Amino acid sequence: MSLKSVNKVDTNKSELEITVSAEEFEAAIQKVYLRQRKNIALPGFRKGKAPRKLIEREYGEAVFYEDAVNECAPAAIDSAVAESGLDIVARPEVEVTSVGKEGVTIKAVCVTKPEVKIDGYKGIEVEREVKEVTDEDVDARAQQLTEKNARLITVEDRPAQNGDQVVIDFKGFKDDVAFEGGEAENYELELGSGTFIPGFEEQIVGHSVGDEFDVNVTFPDEYQVEELKGAPAVFKIKLHEIKFKEVPLLDDDLVKDSTEFDTVDDYKADIRKTMEEQAQKVADSAVENKLFDAVIEKMEAEVPQEMYDARINEMLQDLQGRLAPQGITLQQYFHFTNQSLEDVKKMYESQAKKQVDLRLALEKIAEIEGIEPSAEEIEEEYKRVAEAYSMELEQVKNVLPEDGVKLDVKVSKAVDLIKDSAVIK
Repeated sequence: MSLKSVNKVDTNKSELEITVSAEEFEAAIQKVYLRQRKNIALPGFRKGKAPRKLIEREYGEAVFYEDAVNECAPAAIDSAVAESGLDIVARPEVEVTSVGKEGVTIKAVCVTKPEVKIDGYKGIEVEREVKEVTDEDVDARAQQLTEKNARLITVEDRPAQNGDQVVIDFKGFKDDVAFEGGEAENYELELGSGTFIPGFEEQIVGHSVGDEFDVNVTFPDEYQVEELKGAPAVFKIKLHEIKFKEVPLLDDDLVKDSTEFDTVDDYKADIRKTMEEQAQKVADSAVENKLFDAVIEKMEAEVPQEMYDARINEMLQDLQGRLAPQGITLQQYFHFTNQSLEDVKKMYESQAKKQVDLRLALEKIAEIEGIEPSAEEIEEEYKRVAEAYSMELEQVKNVLPEDGVKLDVKVSKAVDLIKDSAVIK
């Protein structure tokens, strides 16, 4: 395998011409033959025992060529990319231009990391704003304790009203025909929660336990089930039970029973402290985002779309990983959220662009500043990753190449440099 030539064909694109020698291609053909012969039968030979030359005479000299190219091409391309010294950011577009006994010729168009220019990243001026924590904010947070200690009381002497929790049977009909997914028994529903489509919960209000009645609604035009979009429907309802939420007073007794504090004042003081600490963290995060936005604005680069697409795909894989423990597939997620794959990709687009641009800028800053992490810093980063993912240190080291971890540390140190030199007003 050899790299014959490297030609730049566009901004951030280079074409590699790669050759696989006759000897290397012959070895790949022989490997394919040995793997496939068990499935090949020729007259006069037991299955799997037919000689290669007879198979090629029977089916043509090129019978194993396609599989042999697939056998040898990946290693040839990887070797050529490494030899070229190109920093590629996506899998190459590959074309086999010739194949025969004399070997194989391959063209691979590679998308490369862009050239980055950046200046003025030190001494960036940003304003830090800390949200004031008001008495109203503290009171609202404190009242959540009463909601946590609320209890449901069965109602028998009045009709249902907003805020009540009801237990119902329902069955939905479109054009007098029951539709799939429109039926349930002993369903618990909080009236006014907006759980059901508009108009459904409102029509339960005013009915009493034991009532059987119809609810007439129209499904939204954007409803996820195609045949129900914008369609009128009737739900047959039976109301079994009504409960209302009894919310206790926020007093010292409730605080004593439910928290580590003895009085409402002590409880609120702790809430204020926590909220003020959170406000400081939010302000710090906002400052960091402003600094990052400023850094991106100072960067010049023609970033290939492939880098953004790759980041979007990584974000989709991350979403899939977070859904898997819940037993939810991506397709089910799209159905539940009334979104398509393209909708979610579009949603991730701006975030992916910012992440890619920022990473490129930070890597360039690390290069300009000559940032080189120590062996101890690299080891600490491995330990941090191991702890974050609950993995053994050696296991992480086997998975993550040191070059990648080293670059991550460089980027982190570049962030510190930007923050330390920033002018915070």
